[in-house]
Amino acid sequence: MIRSLIFNFFFYFGTVFVCIAFLPALILPQKITLFGGKLLGHWIKFCLYFFLSVKIKVKGIENIPKSSPYFIASLHQSLFETFFLQAIFKNPVFILKKELLKIPIFGWHLKKIGSISIDRDRVTKENLGFYDKILSTTTNSSRPVIIFPQASRTPINDKTPFKKGVSKIYEKLNFICVPVALNSGDVWPKSGKLKSNKTITISILNQIPAGLKVDDFQKKIELDLYEELENIR
Repeated sequence: MIRSLIFNFFFYFGTVFVCIAFLPALILPQKITLFGGKLLGHWIKFCLYFFLSVKIKVKGIENIPKSSPYFIASLHQSLFETFFLQAIFKNPVFILKKELLKIPIFGWHLKKIGSISIDRDRVTKENLGFYDKILSTTTNSSRPVIIFPQASRTPINDKTPFKKGVSKIYEKLNFICVPVALNSGDVWPKSGKLKSNKTITISILNQIPAGLKVDDFQKKIELDLYEELENIR
């Protein structure tokens, strides 16, 4: 209990500190704010190890494309991956819920790094252009898009079918998909206590090539990620 309290204090203090320290970056080149995001990815790793004795293991780095355009589809169980994946992948663009952009200071940084928001379960002008915006962003930069097909943080034992958005992005972009399985919910669940002396494993799976039928892709990515989740627990 005490270790969890200390972890939370230092993690959130460090996050607030970085967000405030990087406020001038909002009027500077985007790469400076992106560096701040990567810094937070390493900060969360340090806090987990130093205060909770939690190790992080990354498998399958070789599966990240070196030159071909791609997007990332990751399981989502914790705050952990929203920070740490920035330390693995090169300047990813996050697909996230619109409410996050409204958070003072933190939301400003999310906008600065080019995050793409969606207003869930509503038909809006922004939502109608959602996929075109993703295509435009990825076409004009070499940054990969990250999407969480479960849409929100999910208990580690919950194997809810993925949202259709991931297959729509796959179809629109016509890019390689890099699936990412992880077990962060075993350490830092959405609800419940933090756990110490464990290992968070991030498994970068074999690439799914572009060009599959949408239904086949949807079935494959769901099967691959949930099967790998069982392997790394």
